[in-house]
Amino acid sequence: MKKSFGLQLAGLVIIVIVSAEILVAQRSRNLIINGKNAGPVVQMRGRSYVDIETLAQNTNASVNFQPDRIILTLPVSGGANAQTQPGLSKEFASAALGSLALMREWKSAVETMITFRVPVTGTWLQDYHDRAEEALKMASVAASNPLDQNTLQLLQNEFSTLSGWAGSAIAARQALNATRTLGPDVLQNDQVLQKINTCSNFLGGLLVSGNFSDNPACH
Repeated sequence: MKKSFGLQLAGLVIIVIVSAEILVAQRSRNLIINGKNAGPVVQMRGRSYVDIETLAQNTNASVNFQPDRIILTLPVSGGANAQTQPGLSKEFASAALGSLALMREWKSAVETMITFRVPVTGTWLQDYHDRAEEALKMASVAASNPLDQNTLQLLQNEFSTLSGWAGSAIAARQALNATRTLGPDVLQNDQVLQKINTCSNFLGGLLVSGNFSDNPACH
Protein backbone atom coordinates (compact mmCIF):
# COMPACT_ATOMS: atom_id res chain seq x y z
CA MET A 1 0.00 0.00 0.00
CA LYS A 2 2.80 2.39 0.94
CA LYS A 3 4.64 1.43 -2.24
CA SER A 4 1.58 2.25 -4.34
CA PHE A 5 1.18 5.58 -2.56
CA GLY A 6 4.85 6.32 -3.19
CA LEU A 7 4.51 5.67 -6.90
CA GLN A 8 1.47 7.90 -7.09
CA LEU A 9 3.33 10.63 -5.23
CA ALA A 10 6.33 10.31 -7.57
CA GLY A 11 4.04 10.51 -10.57
CA LEU A 12 2.42 13.60 -9.16
CA VAL A 13 5.81 15.23 -8.63
CA ILE A 14 6.78 14.47 -12.25
CA ILE A 15 3.54 16.02 -13.50
CA VAL A 16 4.14 19.10 -11.41
CA ILE A 17 7.74 19.43 -12.71
CA VAL A 18 6.66 18.99 -16.33
CA SER A 19 3.80 21.44 -15.85
CA ALA A 20 6.21 23.93 -14.34
CA GLU A 21 8.59 23.54 -17.31
CA ILE A 22 5.71 24.08 -19.72
CA LEU A 23 4.63 27.19 -17.85
CA VAL A 24 8.18 28.51 -17.99
CA ALA A 25 8.46 27.58 -21.66
CA GLN A 26 5.33 29.55 -22.48
CA ARG A 27 7.19 32.68 -21.53
CA SER A 28 9.22 32.37 -24.72
CA ARG A 29 10.45 34.59 -27.48
CA ASN A 30 9.33 34.78 -31.09
CA LEU A 31 11.51 33.59 -33.96
CA ILE A 32 12.12 36.36 -36.52
CA ILE A 33 13.27 35.36 -40.02
CA ASN A 34 14.15 38.15 -42.48
CA GLY A 35 12.13 40.59 -40.40
CA LYS A 36 9.02 38.37 -40.29
CA ASN A 37 7.56 36.57 -37.30
CA ALA A 38 8.03 32.82 -37.83
CA GLY A 39 6.30 31.72 -34.60
CA PRO A 40 7.11 31.27 -30.92
CA VAL A 41 10.23 29.46 -29.73
CA VAL A 42 9.75 27.10 -26.80
CA GLN A 43 12.81 26.57 -24.60
CA MET A 44 12.97 23.40 -22.50
CA ARG A 45 15.99 21.86 -20.75
CA GLY A 46 18.45 24.04 -22.62
CA ARG A 47 16.97 23.38 -26.06
CA SER A 48 14.81 25.53 -28.31
CA TYR A 49 11.74 24.22 -30.16
CA VAL A 50 9.44 25.74 -32.76
CA ASP A 51 6.22 24.38 -34.22
CA ILE A 52 6.96 23.28 -37.77
CA GLU A 53 3.47 23.97 -39.11
CA THR A 54 3.48 27.47 -37.64
CA LEU A 55 6.95 28.09 -39.05
CA ALA A 56 5.86 26.92 -42.51
CA GLN A 57 2.72 29.04 -42.44
CA ASN A 58 4.50 32.22 -41.37
CA THR A 59 7.33 31.86 -43.91
CA ASN A 60 5.19 30.68 -46.87
CA ALA A 61 7.05 27.38 -46.78
CA SER A 62 5.68 23.92 -47.51
CA VAL A 63 5.91 21.03 -45.09
CA ASN A 64 5.53 17.34 -45.94
CA PHE A 65 5.12 14.80 -43.15
CA GLN A 66 6.39 11.34 -44.11
CA PRO A 67 6.68 8.17 -42.00
CA ASP A 68 10.44 8.51 -41.49
CA ARG A 69 11.05 12.22 -42.02
CA ILE A 70 9.59 15.72 -42.21
CA ILE A 71 10.45 17.78 -45.29
CA LEU A 72 10.36 21.57 -44.93
CA THR A 73 10.83 23.55 -48.17
CA LEU A 74 11.50 27.26 -47.75
CA PRO A 75 10.62 29.63 -50.63
CA VAL A 76 13.46 31.11 -52.70
CA SER A 77 13.80 34.82 -52.05
CA GLY A 78 13.12 37.04 -55.07
CA GLY A 79 13.09 40.68 -56.03
CA ALA A 80 16.01 42.96 -55.30
CA ASN A 81 17.54 40.55 -52.76
CA ALA A 82 17.87 37.76 -55.31
CA GLN A 83 20.72 39.51 -57.08
CA THR A 84 23.08 41.03 -54.54
CA GLN A 85 25.68 41.91 -57.16
CA PRO A 86 23.98 43.24 -60.30
CA GLY A 87 25.94 42.94 -63.51
CA LEU A 88 25.58 42.78 -67.26
CA SER A 89 22.74 40.72 -68.66
CA LYS A 90 23.87 37.50 -70.35
CA GLU A 91 22.04 38.38 -73.57
CA PHE A 92 23.78 41.73 -73.88
CA ALA A 93 27.22 40.39 -72.93
CA SER A 94 26.94 37.71 -75.61
CA ALA A 95 25.82 40.17 -78.29
CA ALA A 96 28.47 42.70 -77.28
CA LEU A 97 31.23 40.08 -77.49
CA GLY A 98 30.08 39.26 -81.01
CA SER A 99 30.17 42.94 -81.91
CA LEU A 100 33.65 43.37 -80.43
CA ALA A 101 34.94 40.33 -82.33
CA LEU A 102 33.77 41.81 -85.65
CA MET A 103 35.40 45.15 -84.79
CA ARG A 104 38.67 43.31 -84.23
CA GLU A 105 38.35 41.55 -87.60
CA TRP A 106 37.71 44.93 -89.24
CA LYS A 107 40.75 46.45 -87.53
CA SER A 108 42.95 43.50 -88.59
CA ALA A 109 41.83 43.91 -92.20
CA VAL A 110 42.82 47.59 -92.17
CA GLU A 111 46.16 46.74 -90.53
CA THR A 112 46.82 44.21 -93.29
CA MET A 113 46.02 46.83 -95.90
CA ILE A 114 48.52 49.25 -94.32
CA THR A 115 51.29 46.71 -93.73
CA PHE A 116 51.20 45.03 -97.14
CA ARG A 117 50.00 48.02 -99.14
CA VAL A 118 46.92 46.15 -100.33
CA PRO A 119 45.02 48.10 -103.01
CA VAL A 120 41.68 49.50 -101.85
CA THR A 121 39.41 48.04 -104.49
CA GLY A 122 35.95 46.59 -104.27
CA THR A 123 33.81 46.64 -101.15
CA TRP A 124 35.70 44.23 -98.88
CA LEU A 125 36.69 46.88 -96.33
CA GLN A 126 33.20 48.38 -96.35
CA ASP A 127 31.81 44.89 -95.75
CA TYR A 128 33.85 44.62 -92.54
CA HIS A 129 32.44 47.97 -91.45
CA ASP A 130 28.87 46.98 -92.21
CA ARG A 131 29.08 43.65 -90.35
CA ALA A 132 30.53 45.34 -87.27
CA GLU A 133 27.86 48.05 -87.42
CA GLU A 134 25.04 45.50 -87.67
CA ALA A 135 26.42 43.54 -84.70
CA LEU A 136 26.57 46.76 -82.68
CA LYS A 137 22.89 47.37 -83.43
CA MET A 138 22.06 43.88 -82.15
CA ALA A 139 23.99 44.58 -78.94
CA SER A 140 22.04 47.82 -78.57
CA VAL A 141 18.75 45.93 -78.80
CA ALA A 142 19.93 43.40 -76.20
CA ALA A 143 20.88 46.08 -73.63
CA SER A 144 18.26 45.70 -70.88
CA ASN A 145 19.62 47.38 -67.73
CA PRO A 146 21.63 50.50 -66.80
CA LEU A 147 24.95 48.61 -66.71
CA ASP A 148 24.26 47.23 -70.18
CA GLN A 149 23.61 50.78 -71.38
CA ASN A 150 26.83 52.09 -69.82
CA THR A 151 28.84 49.32 -71.46
CA LEU A 152 27.05 49.86 -74.76
CA GLN A 153 28.20 53.48 -74.72
CA LEU A 154 31.82 52.35 -74.40
CA LEU A 155 31.30 49.87 -77.21
CA GLN A 156 29.82 52.60 -79.41
CA ASN A 157 32.78 54.85 -78.59
CA GLU A 158 35.14 52.08 -79.70
CA PHE A 159 33.24 51.66 -82.95
CA SER A 160 33.33 55.41 -83.59
CA THR A 161 37.09 55.63 -82.95
CA LEU A 162 37.77 52.58 -85.08
CA SER A 163 35.59 53.94 -87.88
CA GLY A 164 37.46 57.24 -87.92
CA TRP A 165 40.85 55.53 -87.85
CA ALA A 166 39.92 53.09 -90.61
CA GLY A 167 38.50 55.85 -92.78
CA SER A 168 41.68 57.90 -92.42
CA ALA A 169 43.88 54.87 -93.21
CA ILE A 170 41.86 54.01 -96.31
CA ALA A 171 41.98 57.60 -97.53
CA ALA A 172 45.76 57.69 -97.02
CA ARG A 173 46.16 54.41 -98.92
CA GLN A 174 44.05 55.66 -101.80
CA ALA A 175 46.18 58.81 -101.90
CA LEU A 176 49.33 56.63 -101.72
CA ASN A 177 50.49 58.43 -98.59
CA ALA A 178 53.81 56.71 -97.87
CA THR A 179 53.85 57.83 -94.21
CA ARG A 180 50.68 55.77 -93.58
CA THR A 181 51.41 52.80 -95.81
CA LEU A 182 55.15 52.20 -95.59
CA GLY A 183 57.62 51.48 -92.79
CA PRO A 184 57.74 48.64 -90.24
CA ASP A 185 56.91 50.90 -87.28
CA VAL A 186 53.93 52.71 -88.74
CA LEU A 187 51.39 50.68 -86.75
CA GLN A 188 53.44 50.57 -83.54
CA ASN A 189 53.68 54.37 -83.51
CA ASP A 190 50.01 54.97 -84.29
CA GLN A 191 48.58 56.44 -81.06
CA VAL A 192 44.97 56.15 -82.21
CA LEU A 193 45.48 52.47 -82.96
CA GLN A 194 47.03 51.99 -79.53
CA LYS A 195 43.96 53.57 -77.97
CA ILE A 196 41.70 51.27 -79.98
CA ASN A 197 43.68 48.20 -78.88
CA THR A 198 43.63 49.25 -75.24
CA CYS A 199 39.88 49.80 -75.27
CA SER A 200 39.27 46.55 -77.13
CA ASN A 201 41.24 44.52 -74.60
CA PHE A 202 39.49 46.28 -71.73
CA LEU A 203 36.03 45.66 -73.17
CA GLY A 204 36.84 42.00 -73.74
CA GLY A 205 37.69 41.49 -70.08
CA LEU A 206 34.68 43.51 -68.95
CA LEU A 207 32.20 41.51 -71.03
CA VAL A 208 33.64 38.18 -69.88
CA SER A 209 33.51 39.17 -66.19
CA GLY A 210 30.00 40.63 -66.46
CA ASN A 211 30.90 43.49 -64.11
CA PHE A 212 30.91 47.06 -65.39
CA SER A 213 33.89 49.37 -65.03
CA ASP A 214 35.27 52.28 -67.05
CA ASN A 215 38.48 53.05 -68.92
CA PRO A 216 39.70 56.38 -70.40
CA ALA A 217 40.80 54.59 -73.58
CA CYS A 218 37.13 54.02 -74.44
CA HIS A 219 36.31 57.75 -74.44
